Amino acid sequence: MTLQEAQQQVDDWIRRYGVRYFSELTNLAVLTEEVGELARVMARRYGDQSFKEGEQDNLSEELADVLWMLLCLANQTGVDLTDAFRQTLEKKTRRDSTRHLHNPKL
Repeated sequence: MTLQEAQQQVDDWIRRYGVRYFSELTNLAVLTEEVGELARVMARRYGDQSFKEGEQDNLSEELADVLWMLLCLANQTGVDLTDAFRQTLEKKTRRDSTRHLHNPKL
């Protein structure tokens, strides 16, 4: 599935089941909440914390929830993520093409 197809599937779902998008600010708040849930799983799986009784190690679900919210925000603000990601990749390549190769910390 391409980013464009993912954006379209989210839009189709919202229109069929979700009635409408929440406001952009609400969706930003929900994205922040989802990133927090992802951070909790990461801290328990890869960090020093352990899972509490009843908590799930659902990394893929939390990553997908973050992606869903990003797709919602892109749709409702008119951002073509395929084009935006291509531009970001080009920018990072221009800026960092040798930077990391010469980093002694890596």
